[in-house]
Amino acid sequence: MNDIIMLPGLGGSGESHWQTLWERQDPSIRRFQPSSWDRPMLTDWIGALEREIATSKTPPILIAHSLACQLIAHWAPIGKAAILGAFLVAPPEPTGEIYLAEAGSFAHPPRQRLSFPTQLVASTDDPFCSLDYARDSAEIWGSAFVDIGPRGHINGASGLGDWPEGKAIFERFRAELR
Repeated sequence: MNDIIMLPGLGGSGESHWQTLWERQDPSIRRFQPSSWDRPMLTDWIGALEREIATSKTPPILIAHSLACQLIAHWAPIGKAAILGAFLVAPPEPTGEIYLAEAGSFAHPPRQRLSFPTQLVASTDDPFCSLDYARDSAEIWGSAFVDIGPRGHINGASGLGDWPEGKAIFERFRAELR
């Protein structure tokens, strides 16, 4: 059994977010802890990710939402720790009409193939990311791509609850990593 590390985006995934609900259902899932969820600094988040991975007994699987997808893209070329794979959900588009102003240091993540297996899940009506950008990111990063239709930013505001569809997609991805 591999460790699972949850990586929320800006704001830390609130009480109704599927990431928080998955953590409550599975106490073996750990959440990484940067200094600030609301004033993210890339170097701090990279350090927090490295520290959390270092506590794993085996290479972990990362589950990233939104800004944390960009964190993984920035971390991958410089990261010193091994991971088994990354499940990437709703990456924000740095050049889109809406970008997370508080997260300027995360903009323009490296656009290169990631050295570990990844699955990228996107919505057709995400206000922070066009489907074309999500598809392009999946292709560049070497990610398997899943379009789940109109689900907004795939967050608490999307009304997904614990997002059973996402859990099934994740479990299929996880099974392929073994």
